[in-house]
Amino acid sequence: MSHPRRIPSRILVADDETPMRRLLELALQDMGHEVVQAVDGAEALERLAETPCDLVLTDMRMPRLDGLGLLRALREAGSETPVVVLTAHGSVESAVEAMKLGAVDYILRPFEMSTVELAVTRALAQGEVRRENRFLRDEVGRGWGELIGQGEAMHRLFDLIRQVAPARSSVLIVGETGTGKELVARAVHRESGRAGLFVPFNCAAIPAELLESELFGIRKGAFTGADRDRVGRFEASSGGTVFLDEITEMPLELQGKLLRVLQEGIVERLGTHAPIELDLRVVAATNRDPMQAVDAGRLRADLYYRLNVVRLEVPPLRERREDIRLLAEHFLERFGRELGRPPLRLDPAASARLQSYDWPGNVRELQNLMERAAVLTRDERIGTDLLPSAPTVAPASPAAAPTSLIDADDLALQPRVDALEHDLIDEALRRSGDNKSAAARLLEISERSLWYKLKKLRG
Repeated sequence: MSHPRRIPSRILVADDETPMRRLLELALQDMGHEVVQAVDGAEALERLAETPCDLVLTDMRMPRLDGLGLLRALREAGSETPVVVLTAHGSVESAVEAMKLGAVDYILRPFEMSTVELAVTRALAQGEVRRENRFLRDEVGRGWGELIGQGEAMHRLFDLIRQVAPARSSVLIVGETGTGKELVARAVHRESGRAGLFVPFNCAAIPAELLESELFGIRKGAFTGADRDRVGRFEASSGGTVFLDEITEMPLELQGKLLRVLQEGIVERLGTHAPIELDLRVVAATNRDPMQAVDAGRLRADLYYRLNVVRLEVPPLRERREDIRLLAEHFLERFGRELGRPPLRLDPAASARLQSYDWPGNVRELQNLMERAAVLTRDERIGTDLLPSAPTVAPASPAAAPTSLIDADDLALQPRVDALEHDLIDEALRRSGDNKSAAARLLEISERSLWYKLKKLRG
């Protein structure tokens, strides 16, 4: 079984049974993780002192030091490493004691490996949230992580996030492409205090025929090829937050099923009518005007009103120019650190040029431009020579283009779609300095899709 991972984690497995340690090691390695083994709690503490780990999986009964003793020792040492307890000797009392000591999950043997995989994914995500929160406490004056702003528009947004986060109400985030809608959704989740996962899902990035199984999950045997039960995004995010980006791209039939999830708090996997109760909060986002999408029949009106309990509008970068330099310096600091460069600085002329541009790609475009500058600079100074000439003026109005297209004698759709796609790809590659990964982010497609389109367009 293959499990894609963005960032491999190091996991310690403590169990006195060699076959169980080996079984867990193979499953975790298949998920893309590095595994450290220990035969009991005492050896686990020695291994952790030598090699910090992102997660601990521990048996309850072990010689020398058992699972509860290991948990207690970690907490007394001030460690925040998440711990999942696996045991064949479970009781209500031991489970309560483990949770009091800070275990994030408690799994009884015999168990399905899919249960362990889900627990590992959730525990690692919670550990990441803790690390983010420590960083965010240092960022309070400027925003949350890369959701940065010092102007009035962003401070209004920050205040709204703090107000709405503790409630379970649905949230609809509206803003242009590249403004940071997912960052806003993550901030809502972090400030909510919900212990579960933040699960992002782009409704426009998954083929329509796969959307339902991705969101709702699958029961083994539901259709040909469904050889095992699979947890959907809704079920995986129970206790946390699911973020549905580009909600207006979800097929209308599926929007009706989503409405039922929101109203009844239950989900049914494909192939079964057994309801699964969820503790779920939904945050949705769109770069379209949602009422126009309703009028055009792209978004169900009842779903819109159910999602639009609280609405957060993310301002475009051109309406918060006071944040441009702050954001640029933040990105330069980050990319410089990643590249192992001395601190990078933006000279006044370059800063003025950035201020004069209207940023149609918003914060994402600025981020990509700063990444390019950090890669290409020969010293610590970022000057105008490292900025493309385009950002010296605001982009021209596109009003004339549709008229010329409509007035044309040949109204064949596909050639014009291909030509527009070719122009957009060329522009994204120009803005990103021919960096395919950065260009794919600008276009909001995967890098693999970009390579496919380039091959198709260029023969």
